[in-house]
Amino acid sequence: MKNIGITVGDANGIGIEVILKALSSRCWPEDINFLLIGSETLIRQQSSEMKIPLSKHINFFDVGNVNWKPGKLDISASQLALAAIKDGVLKSINGDLDALVTAPINKLGFKKIGLDFPGHTELIASLTQTTRFGMMLIGGGLRVILATRHVPLKEVPSLITKEIIEEAVTLTHEGLSWIGSKNRAIGVCGLNPHAGDGGIIGKEEEEIINPILKELQKKCINVSDAIPSDTIFYKALKGDYDAIVAMYHDQGLAPLKMLGFETGVNVTLGLPIIRTSPDHGTAFDIAGKGYASPTSMGEAIQLAVDLSFRENPWK
Repeated sequence: MKNIGITVGDANGIGIEVILKALSSRCWPEDINFLLIGSETLIRQQSSEMKIPLSKHINFFDVGNVNWKPGKLDISASQLALAAIKDGVLKSINGDLDALVTAPINKLGFKKIGLDFPGHTELIASLTQTTRFGMMLIGGGLRVILATRHVPLKEVPSLITKEIIEEAVTLTHEGLSWIGSKNRAIGVCGLNPHAGDGGIIGKEEEEIINPILKELQKKCINVSDAIPSDTIFYKALKGDYDAIVAMYHDQGLAPLKMLGFETGVNVTLGLPIIRTSPDHGTAFDIAGKGYASPTSMGEAIQLAVDLSFRENPWK
């Protein structure tokens, strides 16, 4: 029996809706059990009001309860989301869960309750005492890991260091076989247009990115030199690369979301636990209306199930 935990995320977003839809719309093996962490009362309320059946594979674990206010930012919903994450991580560390799937949170809500993390990834890394971690997005035929994550664009150049590039590439190399890639060919985006064009349009490629990539190549890691980001994704879709390291958030996620907006999945590399999530937010604008797509959540749950049968390289 595999036990997969799913946190409810922000109760006023689409998290519970897409969880229930994803679980009820697929045939899950009998040896898979899903533990919904949050509020059974709230989950049953949303199931009833949006007429979404409850899968027979569902069990519940309560960490609190809130009044359902679809599309509204509410501190109590953020507190419930945080309690669910903490409990899910603890259960994963203790071995009570084989994998954890996290529904979307509201970052502003987390800020209002005094939580100073830019997102789920950094929070879970802190809870698991992990210092070396990365965010890989999968969708549309692409796998993308971000060298920098949720930071302002103007800060990106100062954050591009040899250490950051080495960490992103080595995590990708370690994680690709776990994800299911045999070749583990990694393409790396340049930071500047035309990957700096030999130093004419920026020096980061010549001074920082390429030197560390050449060192990694000598260690038998199948990684490219810096490649212009306006061509690398096309090459990856042709099969030249199994994953792409992007220098910043939108560089990597704009093409991935264009190709796989409803199927994108996030998996955190480097954790001693398995954690996946859908690649979308709380979608307050459509919360409670019953027409949110469960595809991304379904893919995130399926990946968590698949990974639970494989050896975690960081455990």
